[in-house]
Amino acid sequence: MNIGLDMMGGDYAPQEAVKGVAEFLKTNNPSIHLTLIGDEQQVKSFIDFDSSQITIVHAPEVIGMHEHPTKALREKPKSSISIGFHLLASGKIDAFISAGNTGTMLVGALFSIKAIEGVLRPTISTVVPKVTGGYGLLLDVGLNADCKPENLLQFAVLGNLYAQTILGIENPKVGLINIGEEEGKGNILAQAAYPLLKENKQINFIGNIEGRDLFFDKADVMVCEGFTGNIILKLAESMYDIAGKRNLQEDEYFKRFYFENYGGTPVLGVSKPVIIGHGISTAVAFKNMIHLAQKMIETKLLDKMKDSFIA
Repeated sequence: MNIGLDMMGGDYAPQEAVKGVAEFLKTNNPSIHLTLIGDEQQVKSFIDFDSSQITIVHAPEVIGMHEHPTKALREKPKSSISIGFHLLASGKIDAFISAGNTGTMLVGALFSIKAIEGVLRPTISTVVPKVTGGYGLLLDVGLNADCKPENLLQFAVLGNLYAQTILGIENPKVGLINIGEEEGKGNILAQAAYPLLKENKQINFIGNIEGRDLFFDKADVMVCEGFTGNIILKLAESMYDIAGKRNLQEDEYFKRFYFENYGGTPVLGVSKPVIIGHGISTAVAFKNMIHLAQKMIETKLLDKMKDSFIA
């Protein structure tokens, strides 16, 4: 297993990425090799551990956080992100991780390794801590601001498999985020998506859920278009910030909102594992992103997703 990391992405690159690699290697799994992609001299200057499980691939260019994604990929072929996607597409690495320019990562995922056959639009998700313990999954959280009913159905199928395989939830309950519980509620998108979700035999659809249900156990996989999902995500992030200002971050529940605990979010619906981290990621997040990539590969999540879209 060979996992690739963009060492130049994020506000604290490459130092925090190297620290995350060091922390991961302490788990002592010799079957995993890490390919570190970035400025070789800078990366090496922070390595003070056994490097037998790593390979450094030199990337002299860096894509900045505010550069235009398509233009950056075209004009910087020697950037860490461009080289990472080339290695992933050519099979030289099995997964690719970056805390760099999110838009560039999404464009690279869509155009370098393509969507799973049958997937209309890939999606991104976020883990939602439940008050009663455990986690749910919310998707889409910003990749697809406008959707068709068929997109929401596919998000549900992808999220269902992720919840089963990665979160360990048996027979996840799938809910459609809406302004009321009754069938027939909501805007045109929600009304049209409801029967598609209800009729699909691949998921355990439990109907509409409301905003007040998100942090409780009514549903495990919560589906919406990216406009609504991104608002919910940013609201949840503000809850964590408020908890900190009111000295509540040590509360067992609020501590579970800390993004570094999850590392990053995978792009669901593309043919190989791509994981995107927050720009302010530190060593903990990088370590957890590597663990997530490892789990996605070991559980053959992508194969399960491909099988679910075979006509």
